[in-house]
Order: sequence, then structure tokens, then C-alpha cells
Amino acid sequence: MTSDKFFRSKTAIVTLFAACFVVLISLGVRQVFGLFFIDFNESLKISNTAFGFAIGIQMLMWGLTGPIFGAVADRYGGHVAIISAFIFYTLGIYFLYTGPNTGIFFQIHMGLLIGIGLGGTAISIPMSVVGKHFPLSTRTIAMSIVTALGSFGYFLSPIFTNYSLKEYGWNYTLFIFSLILMIGLIAAYFVRSPSESESVEKKSDQSFKEALTEAFRTKSYILLVSGFFVCGFHITLVGTHVPKYVIDRGLEDWTAAAILSLIGLFNIFGSLLSGYLSAKMSKKIILSGIYFLRGISIILFIFTPASNVSAFLFGASFGFLWLSTVPATSGIVAHMFGTKYLGLLYGIVFLSHQIGSFFGAYLGGLFHDLYGSYDYAWYLAIALSVFAAIIHLPIKEEPVLRLKTE
Repeated sequence: MTSDKFFRSKTAIVTLFAACFVVLISLGVRQVFGLFFIDFNESLKISNTAFGFAIGIQMLMWGLTGPIFGAVADRYGGHVAIISAFIFYTLGIYFLYTGPNTGIFFQIHMGLLIGIGLGGTAISIPMSVVGKHFPLSTRTIAMSIVTALGSFGYFLSPIFTNYSLKEYGWNYTLFIFSLILMIGLIAAYFVRSPSESESVEKKSDQSFKEALTEAFRTKSYILLVSGFFVCGFHITLVGTHVPKYVIDRGLEDWTAAAILSLIGLFNIFGSLLSGYLSAKMSKKIILSGIYFLRGISIILFIFTPASNVSAFLFGASFGFLWLSTVPATSGIVAHMFGTKYLGLLYGIVFLSHQIGSFFGAYLGGLFHDLYGSYDYAWYLAIALSVFAAIIHLPIKEEPVLRLKTE
């Protein structure tokens, strides 16, 4: 498919913008759960550890169901997978504000159901469907548009949530979220996988099992899976626990909302730049640089005196690096293996991300309850930045032998 045909493809363009809208809604709602903690603590008696564990379960379910929804999208179409996932997502939010919503029920609603919903609606599945529509020359740019425009929800949601929680309370805010998710379900209908005639690659007879075997025999894929664990640890530690962290350091709760909004705003620019650069230069070098700079951003945040200025600088800098890993990571997967099983193979990479997310959410809450601060969680995040910066360097950005032969 030439670049000209790229712009004339109605299905590709409709899918691209529908995917952006799906991710905007899914990630926008997901981003602000940390702002609910004080209300959950006071109204439902949810402890910091219990909240962190629920978010950890949510991250694990997001990751575990990602390959399943990816396989569904590869076989039956992206819209089938995403609509199914939105049903779980909406039920999780609905039961969370209608009750019962304490103890094991809180873990089921916040952790299990919402996690399953995220597995098919947030980032990996919509983006993998978009990736099937675009050739190698423009694929990472298209994926970065999904990440960037979708993350605009990161910017809007904390502003709305902070206002709604103060004016109307957490129950009404979750009710509004359930309505928004139903709108996302409608948008999901338009996230269509390409037909055989619209495909940007030659037809492949590779089976599901053969695709998995090929991937796990490829050292570069294993390194990519290992490195993405760190991305999950970072963003979930920040998204879940920064609201309480800044309050612990004497700042106002609106500062926490501002940090999350700044993350969303600057993530737009970071994701677009990452997608553009990924089409021009080595993706593994981009990823290594991103992880190294994340470590620097965290160091400056935790070791400088607490102030709104330092908090805002952290939100802007970390936001610029937030999901900028995604276009380059998914681009490497598609480049190595093609797009036929992109939903499945990127879903497995994302599972590693979500395992990291579990530990970022759970260990953050556990360390705080054990030691009275998040310091050890931050130290671990810095060490993991160095690990990820190093582990991406040996990756070989080239198609597997099967694609070279074809």
C-alpha cells in the first residue's frame, strides 16, 4: 500500500479515529482511580494496601486478557473484541457505585471486571487493529496518533474528576463514567480490522501456534517483553500513588490532579514525537533513552524540595515519556513478525507490562503501609529505569527469517 492509498483508504481512516476515541475514553477513566482513594478510604474503609492490591489485580487482568482479546481481534475483528471488553468495563464501574462494594466485592469490581475491560479497550487492541491497516513506512506514526489523541483523555479526565468529586461525590462521578463508557462501546463498532483485499501485507498461512513458537524463539522479542515490564511498573506506580505521595509531602490535592492532567497533556507531544522518530531512526535507541530519562525525572522529583513547581515539572517531564514507549515497542513487534498476529504478540508483550503494573501498584501501597513512605518504591523504580535502558540495546530490529524468505 502506497502512502497515497494510505490517505484514500476510508476504512483505515475511520478505524484510526474510532480507535483514538475508544482509547481516549478507556484510558481517561482508568487514569483517575487514584483520585478516588481518599473517598474510598473514608466511605468504604479501603486501606492503602487493599486499594493498591485491587489496582494490581486490575493491571494483571488487563494484561492476562490482552492476548485473549488480541486473538479474538485477529480472528473475528477488532470491533468484536473491543465491544465485548467494554461490557465488562461498564459492569465493573456500575457495580462499584451501586454496591456491594467492600472487601472481596471491591477487588472483584475494581480489580477483576475493570481489568478485563481494559484488556480489550485500552491501547493494545485498538492500536494493533490500526497497525494492520498501515504499511511499515507509516505504521508507527499511525500508532502514535492513537496513543497521543487517545491520551487526551488523560488530560481531560483528572480535571473533570477533581471537580465532580468535590461537587457531587464519588458515586455520581462513577455514574457519569458508566455513561461515558457506553459511548465508547458505540465507537468500538467502527474499529474494524482490514479485509483481505485491504491488507497491507501478503497473505500468510502461519498458524496461531507457529506464531507463538516463532516469537518465543526470537531473543529480541524476549528482551522486548522483559523491558516492557518496567514501563508498567513506572506508570502504575505514578498513576496510582502520586496523588497520595504529594499530599504526604504537604501539597494540596489539586496538585495531584494537576500532575495527572499534565501527564496527559505532555504525553500527546511525547507520543507523537516517538512515533515520528520511530519511523526515522532506531526504535531500540529511542526506548533506551526514554527509560533512562524516566529515571532522571523520578530522581529530580523525589530529591528536590516539595513544591508545586517541582510537581508540575515532574508531571510535564514524565508525561512526555509516559506512553512514548508504545509506538516504538509495538512497531518493533510488527516489524519483526508482520501484522497477522499483531494483536496476540503485542498482547503478550503488554502482559509483561501489566505484571510490572501489578507490582507498581501493590508494592507502592505495601511499602507505604510498612514504612510510612513511598521511598523504597521510588528507589526500585529508578533501578528498573537503568535495567530497561540497558536491556533494549541488544535488540535486533529486523524481520524474522520467515518474512525475509517471503
